[in-house]
Amino acid sequence: MMTIDKAISLLTSLKNESTKESEIRVYKEFIHILKRLDERGLSKEEIESVEEKLQDLNLESEPKNRKRYFKKQLHSFKEFLNESFSLTTKNHYENLYLIIGMVFGVTFGILIGEASDKSMGISLGICMGMLIGILIGRFKDAEAEKEGKVI
Repeated sequence: MMTIDKAISLLTSLKNESTKESEIRVYKEFIHILKRLDERGLSKEEIESVEEKLQDLNLESEPKNRKRYFKKQLHSFKEFLNESFSLTTKNHYENLYLIIGMVFGVTFGILIGEASDKSMGISLGICMGMLIGILIGRFKDAEAEKEGKVI
């Protein structure tokens, strides 16, 4: 069974072996999340659930492209934490709503651009969408932080 401590030591050794900065960042983020989970004082059942997920992620495998593999596993682990414990990482909502704001901004910009200059409408729409998305995301991140749901 892959325990939290075992996963931390495995990822630390992989981080120390790696020379690629982008790969090291993935390991550091994974380690940070695991350490924060360890500090949360989870119940025995919650710890078992996390350890089962770590076992399912198969972190001990030797993939060809380590960065891509561990980035995918990290994303899967974050989704698991969000679904199972309603935990998020720092700036989770800001990043999410930024993207949503851009999508709606482009749509809104095209509609505005029909009446005038298309490129100006799209540019304005993207800027406004990003601004609104960031504001909503920061508000949601602050709420999550206040509720103690950020790791």
